Amino acid sequence: MREPKKPPAAETGFPSLNWEEEELDTRPMPMHERPLQARVDFEMSVMAERHPRIALSIEKFWGHRDCVDYIQSLILSGYNEGQKRMGFKPEVVASLLTLVELHKQAFGV
Repeated sequence: MREPKKPPAAETGFPSLNWEEEELDTRPMPMHERPLQARVDFEMSVMAERHPRIALSIEKFWGHRDCVDYIQSLILSGYNEGQKRMGFKPEVVASLLTLVELHKQAFGV
């Protein structure tokens, strides 16, 4: 009859789980550390999910000097839903403001 295998000894075992001491290569990358295009894509996905027509307009303006003015006018005036003028939800306003900053970083305008 065979004896069951013993678990590995602690000294040959597993890596340390003390994450404060080790910098993990697989940690999620904070948004501000991501490449510019990845940040733009994320913010545009927020816009496309909630306001697809506005997202298409921003895509058309992207890279032009009037893009920032267009986005700022959206923030100030809101959008039309039927005959009513509506404001944006906070996450949409945050995306619009971030897109303004990203456009300025990318194109200086």
